Amino acid sequence: MEDDTISPSSTLSTLRHRKGHSTDTSLDTSTTPPPPQQDDEDQDEQDTKKQQRPPYNPQRGFDAMLLLVTFMAFFTRCWNIGDPAQVVFDEVHFGKFASYYLRREYYFDVHPPLGKLLLAAVGYAVGYDGHFLFDHIGDDYIEHGVPYVALRLLPATCGALIVPVVFLILKELGLSVAGATFGAFLIILDNSLITQSRLILLDSMLTLFCVCSIYAWIRFYKKRHVPFSFEWYFWLSMTGIALACTTGVKMVGLFTVAAVGIAVLFDLWNLLDYRRGLSLREFARHFSARALCLIFLPLVVYLAFFYVHFAILVKSGPGDAFMSPAFQDGLLGSEMNTNSSAIPFFSNITIRHRETTAYLHSHPEKYPLRYDDGRISTQGQQVTGYPHRDLNNHWTIEPVDPALYPSAAPYTPTDQETERNVRYVRPNDLVRLRHARTNSHLITHDVASPLTPTHMEMTTIPANDTNRYNETLWKIQLVADDSSDKLWSKRAHFRLVNAIHNVAVHCHKGQLPDWGFGQQEVNGNKALKEANNVWWIDQVEHARIINGTEIGEPIIDPKTQPQKPTLPFLSKFVELQSLMFAHNAGLTKPHPYSSTPITWPFVLRGISFWERKAGLRQIYLLGNPLIWWLSITGTVMYAAMWIMDRILLRRGIDDFGPIRTWWDNAIGFLFVTWLTHYLPFFLMGRMLFLHHYLPSFIFSVLVLVCTLEFCFVRVWSLSQRKKSVLRPSRTYVMLTSLIVVGAAWGYWYFAPLTYGIGFESVPSLQSRKWLSSWDLQHA
Repeated sequence: MEDDTISPSSTLSTLRHRKGHSTDTSLDTSTTPPPPQQDDEDQDEQDTKKQQRPPYNPQRGFDAMLLLVTFMAFFTRCWNIGDPAQVVFDEVHFGKFASYYLRREYYFDVHPPLGKLLLAAVGYAVGYDGHFLFDHIGDDYIEHGVPYVALRLLPATCGALIVPVVFLILKELGLSVAGATFGAFLIILDNSLITQSRLILLDSMLTLFCVCSIYAWIRFYKKRHVPFSFEWYFWLSMTGIALACTTGVKMVGLFTVAAVGIAVLFDLWNLLDYRRGLSLREFARHFSARALCLIFLPLVVYLAFFYVHFAILVKSGPGDAFMSPAFQDGLLGSEMNTNSSAIPFFSNITIRHRETTAYLHSHPEKYPLRYDDGRISTQGQQVTGYPHRDLNNHWTIEPVDPALYPSAAPYTPTDQETERNVRYVRPNDLVRLRHARTNSHLITHDVASPLTPTHMEMTTIPANDTNRYNETLWKIQLVADDSSDKLWSKRAHFRLVNAIHNVAVHCHKGQLPDWGFGQQEVNGNKALKEANNVWWIDQVEHARIINGTEIGEPIIDPKTQPQKPTLPFLSKFVELQSLMFAHNAGLTKPHPYSSTPITWPFVLRGISFWERKAGLRQIYLLGNPLIWWLSITGTVMYAAMWIMDRILLRRGIDDFGPIRTWWDNAIGFLFVTWLTHYLPFFLMGRMLFLHHYLPSFIFSVLVLVCTLEFCFVRVWSLSQRKKSVLRPSRTYVMLTSLIVVGAAWGYWYFAPLTYGIGFESVPSLQSRKWLSSWDLQHA
């Protein structure tokens, strides 16, 4: 990246020469005859005309084109935005979360809160109260009185603003007016960016903050010759704030942090060079300024998003079950306080898994004698995780019989237990769990579980079988310290650890085959501290407990229950952040429209967002093929040219000369940014989709545009001995115009899939299916 556009003063004769050899190409004027007098007069006339011509001012062109591309961006994103007036794709999630903010009910999501807070702010501004929960794709907005157009306009505005920011990035990198306009039009005419911007989704916000981060960093870098000035600090701070906003929308914003971080490291490495003349004290000042603005400031801003998040969501809601009891205890109306009771022995209880919310479940069906991999089971009764309420979820919690297990700790009743004639379950007690419907006790034994051979099989044995009594004993091991001398429903999270085998009852999202009805596997895990070993008691049935409250205990009205913030803000933040990472990594369930990163640049797969058979209407996320295929071609072309240039340099051949600095710093930075937003997805185990590539796609477009500008403007200017402002050749203008025309045709051709406006006939729809992997509806 440079301070200004390059004004080449060297000629093409300086190119492609061996280092160390003379490059003097001056002509021997003594042997050159003087030109005719008429030629001198013609030259004087041409010089006079040039002097009368007004100087070329590229800024006017930039201003005019900036207005044009901004208008076009808003038009393509906002046209007919109210159609369809139904819930589309992931609007079921992000619209729902905005509603929860307006209802102030706590929810859990794997993404940070900024994008959803902005959506909620729009809803609040137009008087929406959050009454609609966006439950199903296809639900009607107008029927339910939802201001969906206003909500969609926020992502559309963000998607439109990406275009002028991209234009300004190209301008700051030193591209010509034609080059910056060319790049902006490629972003304007991409169908996937339009589709993702017209709905109540987060990706346009993420991408806008991402490109703003890159723009701010470029502006800061161009102020490197005036360090510690106001503008220098301003753009450095803007970079940090934009990075915080990027990460505040989605965690993949960390890829943008990585891109800027790499640039910062290179910058500091150059500053450390003794030839720069900086003292260690001055270098430390540079380092401190960057640490302050790019680490501390973004962290504070990022924390502020969560502070607002917690300040709004003060009521109990659907996200309670994901959080710790201490966290839930601070929510207004939480069942931790209104519907929690001590557990008496011989209560009929249901036990739920903290990570997946599945119930501990059993039924009379048996494990198969032989699994698909050839392993043998005991053919014992199945124990599984089941996500729905069912009579087979009920277990009776029983105390240890000292006659059958003499080593059990002696029991001494408390005064309250004596008075109430009841015995409560206490933390660290040994208990037995008897399945109510099959009258059998939960056990584990040294037999491999069906899906996880390293874990023990979980099953049950008949209640009257005392030969394996010790294997039916489970220790209640609380996850967090609790001063209570009783085990409480709702609020106490615990592990069930087998007294003999020292394994914990474990559940995960893995589904059993048809013989297990697709229910979740439950087994015995030797790694006791794993998060998937944690359970809590949901329902309690006992003669002393009525409507969730034990006789003799005060009844708490959820409307008047005082809010008790038992956890400080940072503890809440750390807990939520760790859960976000864990659950995001756990999104591994197969999806019909998921795809792999290697396919993204080639648009081998799209995503069906919405469809209606009447009129053959559908919204299908699909990139403009011409733009996507050209962008990955340009990116690969840059990498190949860079490698070839380095090989030639090793042989002493310098093809680029003085323009290599721009080639390396400007395009190289964009190429690294493309890599940091793309390569990490290859390491992820979760389900991935085409829209994850959109930030990378934008940077591949920038690499393409800059590479063409380099070849057809900068190298061409050197060959033409241009010494003034860079101006594109006719060839370059014609080439880019041709590409834009082709991109415009692609935008128009696939617009029915982008806007969901439908097709006249099935053949017309089928003609859009260029690849067999594009799984269009009704085609």
